[in-house]
Amino acid sequence: MTLAAPASERTGGPAHGARKTITLPAWPVAGILALYPLWWALGLGVLIFAVMAVPMLFLLLRRRAAGRTLMLPPGFGWWALFLIAIVVSIGALGADPAGTVPEHAVGRLPAVTYKLVMYLALTVLLVYAGNLTERELPKKRLVKYLGWLFVVTVAGGFLGMVAGHFEFTSPVEMLLPHGVRNKGFVQSLVHPYAAQIMDLVGGEKPRPAAPWGYTNTWGNNFCLLAGWLVVAAWQSGRGRNKVLAVLCLLASIVPAVVSLNRGLWIGIGVLVLYVAARYVLAGKVWIVGVVAVAGAMLFVAVVATPLGGVVSARMDNGKSNGVRSFLIDRALDGFAGSPVVGYGGTRNTVGGRNSITVGESAGCERCGNFTVGGNGQLWQLLYAHGAAGTLGYLGFFGYGLWRFRRDRSAIGVAASAALVTSYSAMLWYNALVTPLAFMVLAFALLWRNATERNSLEGDKSG
Repeated sequence: MTLAAPASERTGGPAHGARKTITLPAWPVAGILALYPLWWALGLGVLIFAVMAVPMLFLLLRRRAAGRTLMLPPGFGWWALFLIAIVVSIGALGADPAGTVPEHAVGRLPAVTYKLVMYLALTVLLVYAGNLTERELPKKRLVKYLGWLFVVTVAGGFLGMVAGHFEFTSPVEMLLPHGVRNKGFVQSLVHPYAAQIMDLVGGEKPRPAAPWGYTNTWGNNFCLLAGWLVVAAWQSGRGRNKVLAVLCLLASIVPAVVSLNRGLWIGIGVLVLYVAARYVLAGKVWIVGVVAVAGAMLFVAVVATPLGGVVSARMDNGKSNGVRSFLIDRALDGFAGSPVVGYGGTRNTVGGRNSITVGESAGCERCGNFTVGGNGQLWQLLYAHGAAGTLGYLGFFGYGLWRFRRDRSAIGVAASAALVTSYSAMLWYNALVTPLAFMVLAFALLWRNATERNSLEGDKSG
């Protein structure tokens, strides 16, 4: 496994020797992030990651064929174990665990193939982003793209609030056959809409989803991207950018509360506490005062406005608690039945949590046939890919947190905070596709920080 490259190549300096320098252009990564609202409107959305993985893989292979070394991220063996577990677990697609709807393996293959393609596409993104040099794509610019996507997330939240029923037929959707584009799964990929309409606190209300497809994904990405807006604004050195960032964070409180997303609220708490702990350990005790003031402002904003009633109503109405507990039990039962490699994918339960005779109908789409593994990345890993896949997935990001634990730079703290929040989010959110994309980009930034720091130290010692 090649894990190193010449110092001059990694830092973007002049190359030595007779080999031709093959640069990696920034446009595949920049194009995904900077233009994501466009991809969403066109109906590409998460599909853009698979589309862009093709030129990224070609460019990586071209560089390798030219004799230039390519780095793999530290701990890549864990990720390789995860990918292998996915492939091996496909062999169990034909199994019908007790209490699940029987189906032929062929019928389950399209969804599993989609997930495998996306996991591979994000693997390419990880390697590509990690091999980009400062000259090709400065880390500060990548941080700006991620901060920009937080702004997009907040804007999408407000769109979902004021125009919850807004939706339209995308160009990609128009090109699909009628029988294909009307399928629920396909709709979630190519049909742009502002919010999911749900009855959680009495009466159907819109919950922000744009441009991420699902309210839970919106909340997950909110936590993963918030830190990057702060880093981008403060690294710019401009007071105007800092003020705008603070205003955006303050404004984001409104859609975050209205989303009724308890997982998001917990994730924000984890994010703030982790960052505060890192700064305190670094001797910057002033962060405690900042967190206290911010907490007081948030408390006043919630209590003194109608947002307080929204929070109270959500806490008093835990309609999803029973379903989540039911699905966790089913996932753990399934794990016990196939503990090593799982079942290759999710399964639908027979009936609901109270009766096997309850199922989906035109009048009640959420009455039963719940998806085992659809209520959190951890439960999906255990159920679909067993201990091998779970160990590989958790081991990779856990190794990264440990390996880069001494990175006290603003980028290092923000990236590790994003990974820490992802560990809490996996209890109730699924990570594929965009949340995992932002996780691997956070890993890539930590990796590039370490690589460039080692290069500078090597140059000094030389």
